[in-house]
Amino acid sequence: MATLETYRKKRDFSTTSEPKGRKSRKKGNSFVIQKHAATRLHYDLRLEMDGVLKSWAVTRGPSLDPGDKRLAVHVEDHPLSYGGFEGLIPKGQYGAGAVIVWDRGTWGPVADPGRGYAKGHLEFELSGEKLSGRWHLVRMRGKPGEKRENWLLIKGDDAFARSKGDPDILEERPESVISGQGVEDLAQGKAGKGKAGKARKTVTKPRGKKTALPDFVAPALASLRAAPPAGKGWLHEVKFDGYRLQARLEGGDVRLLTRSGQDWTDRFGAAVVDALRELPVETALLDGELVVEQGNGASDFSALQADLSAGRDDRFTFYLFDLLHQDGYDLRPLPLTRRKAMLEKLLGSTPGPLRYSGHFEESGALVLRHACRLALEGIVSKRADAPYRSGRGTSWLKSKCSARQEFVLGGYVPSTVSDKAIGSLVLGVYRDGALEHVGRVGTGFSADVARDVFARLEKLRRKDSPFAQPLTATQARKVRYVHPELVAEVEFRAWTADGNLRHASFRGLREDKPAAEIARETATATPRPQRRRVTLSHPDRLYWPDEGITKEGLADYHAAVWPRIAPYIVGRPLALLRCPTGITGPTFFQKHAWKGMNRHIVPVRDPRDKGAPLIAIEDLDGLIGLVQSAALEIHPWGATAADWEHPDMITMDLDPGEGVDWAAVIAAAQEVRRRLEDAGLAAFVKTSGGKGLHVVAPLKPRAGWAAVRRFARAVADGMAADSPDRYVSTIAKAKRRGRILIDWLRNQRGATAVAAYSPRARPGAAVSMPLGWEELGPEIGPTHFTVANAPDRLAAQKRDPWQDFRSAEVPLRA
Repeated sequence: MATLETYRKKRDFSTTSEPKGRKSRKKGNSFVIQKHAATRLHYDLRLEMDGVLKSWAVTRGPSLDPGDKRLAVHVEDHPLSYGGFEGLIPKGQYGAGAVIVWDRGTWGPVADPGRGYAKGHLEFELSGEKLSGRWHLVRMRGKPGEKRENWLLIKGDDAFARSKGDPDILEERPESVISGQGVEDLAQGKAGKGKAGKARKTVTKPRGKKTALPDFVAPALASLRAAPPAGKGWLHEVKFDGYRLQARLEGGDVRLLTRSGQDWTDRFGAAVVDALRELPVETALLDGELVVEQGNGASDFSALQADLSAGRDDRFTFYLFDLLHQDGYDLRPLPLTRRKAMLEKLLGSTPGPLRYSGHFEESGALVLRHACRLALEGIVSKRADAPYRSGRGTSWLKSKCSARQEFVLGGYVPSTVSDKAIGSLVLGVYRDGALEHVGRVGTGFSADVARDVFARLEKLRRKDSPFAQPLTATQARKVRYVHPELVAEVEFRAWTADGNLRHASFRGLREDKPAAEIARETATATPRPQRRRVTLSHPDRLYWPDEGITKEGLADYHAAVWPRIAPYIVGRPLALLRCPTGITGPTFFQKHAWKGMNRHIVPVRDPRDKGAPLIAIEDLDGLIGLVQSAALEIHPWGATAADWEHPDMITMDLDPGEGVDWAAVIAAAQEVRRRLEDAGLAAFVKTSGGKGLHVVAPLKPRAGWAAVRRFARAVADGMAADSPDRYVSTIAKAKRRGRILIDWLRNQRGATAVAAYSPRARPGAAVSMPLGWEELGPEIGPTHFTVANAPDRLAAQKRDPWQDFRSAEVPLRA
């Protein structure tokens, strides 16, 4: 039980400035690491649990090398108010010496923290100003008569880990994150008396060249590379998907300037401008990117465009990554590391629309792989010691997870299903001053965007083609040509042999980039999706209107993921959720063959059912046939049509009730995994694309449906009996508030569960995504992966987390 009695007994609060504090009734997830120069220098790790700070004295400090096991001695609980304490503990007092806040932030348990703490293995994620990623606290077996409780602090092997020989984070960042001072400064009396709470924001004075604030500085631009640079001396930042802006501050005047120097201050509402005005500077010039972040935490240019079109300004976030000028000093000659340190201190940690763009110094390839796994756009690698240079050079390099660039609009084809809306855009790039045709994009427009772009292009109509070479009859079919003035950002999967785009998706108009500058970028290699042959009627019909995903876009998605989805849907009876006019119209489930069914969809006869045959597919053409039939969700049986009576998988659906957080769902998945493995089965996990997770076990198809059903129910009932406050195994909604339904009913004859990689017919277009168990954490929620970003994740993966699914199958034991 959490208590502060021991903490208080050890201290005389009339002498020490440490806070007396009290146990909090509110739940929180803060963490702090305090550097403590007591008799021996050490670092105190404190995690907020049960209203106090659970504390460990890490004798040599945390290490980012997963091979280092750092001794962490469990000490008394501290009050939450201790998390802001910096100062000198007087001589004669317990722990006498200087204390600084070395790092702080939030933490999240990977599984049930109470159970992990009690069992002696606490696995968690840190999100701090210096430390991030996954960590382990493991209790050591005590020796006879030993009074102290020894644990080990170990870094998880993830994108934030370092190898032996890499810089030591303790030497690299010795300073306080509150005051910027070192523990030695306090020990030598160079700072005032310590206190709990927030410290006053301090801003480092610049040491650049003294000059007047310029009106505008041409931005530094990154050159495209197929892979990040190797070696030391590079900082790697997340590549944002928004508008590049320069913020100019002078007195109380704030201006937001585009990369070409246009004043766009009025376009982004008051919050960003007001936050910039509140920064503690007289004059400054800052470089950054303004974005809108989706529910999965990734910036999304389409969402930014939609907000601008709708006049919405409450979701804007301005990520700042460089400081060019401050209070009369030109900082551009300074090295990047110095400029970023000054920028971070200037911004502080005040919540709001301004964010500091952090960086990683690990291997660029590792950072890019992690970014792509999270379906981000890519990374920008920057020379750590380089000055700020305008224009495109080699000190800034960008590496992308998928092919994406800007194209000039040379024409459009009207929609076949909606008046005064576009159906597709005709694209081009300039080469040697001539506009070269590169194909079309026919998906990615929401209904509103399709109408808005139509209205804009109608004003630019012309009779003749703007392209240097005549289009073929097929290319020119139904095209209305326009003057090449507008620029669109487009994501695509590959270039064809004849120089056209394959599987392209519209991301938004780029009003900040002139058409004459748009040329083809060629550095990024992308996988070629499976070729599809089924003709789609009305390919521009919107299936997910808000996300702009059309019938064509869904077909492109399935072609891209075909090698992954095929093992879970081919040769199985299928139930489909069909949405003929998209997710906003009528929907219905279909499990029997129907009149006029696409010829690539196969009827299969259930030996126990004398009625209409069920449906199955055998190849990609069959899957695209489902798309043509408006099948947005695919739900296969747990058995194949070759062996109807013996299921080859068990699916446990974890469906959280109202008030259940994501960490609890993860803990439930880990518990199901443990019970399945205790029964001799392998366990695999995927998001449901809805609210929860699916834990799936492959089986050798020997046991019948009754046995599999009994086993699945026993697992669910056992969890509900052992933890009735967390789990239920009955469907009744009244019993599910604050608890998780362990749904075992997917494991009976004729029942289905959504397939791995299948989209869901819900706003957001999430997909049911297979994960590795090590990926479960706060950064990947149940709807993180979508039709739009899932192919990028697959292209970036070195290993399919479910590649051993079939080889892991075993018979179900009696």
